[in-house]
Amino acid sequence: MNSPLNNLTAYRVVLGSGSPRRRELLGLLDIDFTVDTSHPVDEIVPDGMSPEMVPEYLSQLKADAFTLLPGDDRLVITADTVVILDGEVLGKPHGEEDAMGMLRKLSGNIQTVVTGVTVRTAERSMSLSATSTVEFATLADEEIGYYINRYRPFDKAGAYGIQEWIGAAAIKGISGSFYNVMGLPVHRLYEALKLF
Repeated sequence: MNSPLNNLTAYRVVLGSGSPRRRELLGLLDIDFTVDTSHPVDEIVPDGMSPEMVPEYLSQLKADAFTLLPGDDRLVITADTVVILDGEVLGKPHGEEDAMGMLRKLSGNIQTVVTGVTVRTAERSMSLSATSTVEFATLADEEIGYYINRYRPFDKAGAYGIQEWIGAAAIKGISGSFYNVMGLPVHRLYEALKLF
């Protein structure tokens, strides 16, 4: 039986991300793809850009790093995720102390998680973003310390992975896509890929 995304057989699908979570989530769509992390970019955001616009902007920057000339059969997918709390973007923590500080801020609060995604071929480019809200229970320092020491969440926006212990133990509620909080709004991406 053909995949519902049979239209993608005309392309070599490339995920421009080293995130194991994004690889796992893209794999849920039952399409063949490779991973290419050889096009790093400086993630510099223009002054005054609203936090909600940052992920889509950065996903476009990452996609534009791939040179796709006419006749190139690659379809590139790039993404960026940020956690926003009270207008502040919480990126990836720079070590244990930074992660502790981020999780203390998130404890007992509601945050916004935004993921921007760009799909690009030689002929066209499409960008989108998805937003979810996540409510954290209040966490004791011992719980935060346990999570950081056991799971080492230094490669994750906001210093946590919702699919890990902290998601089971401390997430009171979520509005929007769970997968978006993991790092890829798979439903929105699926709908976009059907248009290529």
